[in-house]
Amino acid sequence: MALSEREQQLLDEMEQALYAEDPRFANQMQSVVRRTTHRHHIIGGVGVLLGLGLVLLGVNTNWIIGGIGFVVMVAALAYAFAPPRKQPVQLGSVRADGSVRATSAKARKARRTHKPKAAGGFMERLEDRWDRRRDGW
Repeated sequence: MALSEREQQLLDEMEQALYAEDPRFANQMQSVVRRTTHRHHIIGGVGVLLGLGLVLLGVNTNWIIGGIGFVVMVAALAYAFAPPRKQPVQLGSVRADGSVRATSAKARKARRTHKPKAAGGFMERLEDRWDRRRDGW
């Protein structure tokens, strides 16, 4: 469904406002999405052509080669239209200038708090919870 002229104008204004407010974020999001989808489509297209060639070769020679070509075509199409994988998230603190100071994995792991597991089985834990709830904690 195509956008109306007014909707397209509003979308362009929102995009310009995003670039004005946070150009680094806007550029990063635009380059990641375009780069991965174009690359996936090109590789998928080459795979489909290769699979089609194998199917045609298999028709003339051996049906096993044709079957392999069909599998290659299906796999290439699945790869081309699969959603792109998410990029790893950079964790850190945001400085006053807007840049991100990355934290190390050791620092993140040290800050995590783990609750000790209750002793006993599942039913004992449920009974303990029930007793605490009934007693008003």
